[in-house]
Amino acid sequence: MKRLLILILVLAAIWLGGLVRFAGEIPDAVADPDSQTDAIVVLTGGSQRIETGLQLLAAGKAKMLFVSGVHTGVEVPELLRTVGADPGLADRIVLGHDAADTRGNALETAGWMREQGFHSMRLVTSAYHMPRSLLEFSRAMPEIAITPHPVFADNVKQGEWWAWPGTASLIVDEYIKYLVVLLRLNLPASAQ
Repeated sequence: MKRLLILILVLAAIWLGGLVRFAGEIPDAVADPDSQTDAIVVLTGGSQRIETGLQLLAAGKAKMLFVSGVHTGVEVPELLRTVGADPGLADRIVLGHDAADTRGNALETAGWMREQGFHSMRLVTSAYHMPRSLLEFSRAMPEIAITPHPVFADNVKQGEWWAWPGTASLIVDEYIKYLVVLLRLNLPASAQ
């Protein structure tokens, strides 16, 4: 019984250490705001993501914008209207309606990138979601150069995340999902 308790405490300490490390690796700034890429890819599901992608497109940071994980029935004009963006950007925006999760976003985007003949992309998602997104996207398209472009929602308090229950819960949840992806990516292909 004592050995089991020690094992549980050791595993809990390793898990907690990994969580602290994971939280410390969440980006707190956009490392490369200036380089141009073939495409900007936005993952739906978080505040400021679509607006940021549209701003980058309007600033000429890429030829096209691909929004992955859009609800079926939503079309480009409606999306532009919803966020108050320039309707003149419509012909440079493609919506992906097939993805339901981050892995699906990566697979949907990989297909689109290959179809377009693109070799580089700027990935726009929430900062806390970036580590897991990069794992999935790098696996789905290792031949594509990916420039991370995290966005920072006001309600996510990254600085002292442990002191904010909502942020702590979000980061713990994202850490668990990150560990699941790491595990899945390290399993033999036949087990995936």
